[in-house]
Amino acid sequence: MNTELNQWTTEGEGAEIDDGLAAAFGLPESLSESAQGVEVQTVCAEGRQRQICAKIQIPYSIEQVWQILTDYDRLADFIPNLTKSCKIAHPQGGIRIEQVGTQSLLKLKFCARVVLDMVEQFPHQIDFCMIEGDFKQFSGSWTLQPVAALGAVETRAEAWTELCYMIVVLPPRTMPIGMIEKRLKSGLVTNLSAIRDRADMLFGCTAAE
Repeated sequence: MNTELNQWTTEGEGAEIDDGLAAAFGLPESLSESAQGVEVQTVCAEGRQRQICAKIQIPYSIEQVWQILTDYDRLADFIPNLTKSCKIAHPQGGIRIEQVGTQSLLKLKFCARVVLDMVEQFPHQIDFCMIEGDFKQFSGSWTLQPVAALGAVETRAEAWTELCYMIVVLPPRTMPIGMIEKRLKSGLVTNLSAIRDRADMLFGCTAAE
């Protein structure tokens, strides 16, 4: 794990990589505009810390989306770049999960592992905080709110959910912050879209047939 992380360190330099080098890797400059129905914004943070928020509207009820989010052992089945997700023992009987994410850039492979404690407030919020892992800080929340979406009649959806994912991350010095931020942004678009697709598969018209 640490060997793979160290592949990001530039020999003789710090871990900072500017936008020009990130662009050379084909990473997006900004995802503040909607992409695939997902809105992603970076909120002000200090130093190398980054706070990123992403939102998507899903044409299913809060309870249905909640069911997907809390199926921790199956998240890696449909979330791209999440190679492992499973519940593990919690000393106080709470909810603790282990996740491993993998990204490939050019011929380099980057893996990051986190162990998260989850606090569920059914059905509107899931808070999480890293208690072990490859970041110096990794915490955030999922929030779910009912919305009246445009086109609900046409899509025959009786309930819509606005799903918001907020993360605060502080990578170690061995990780280039500029590239990590851009990868997180692009990854959130993919991941939230995957949750919407999962809802379609489980609760959509074809699933009911």
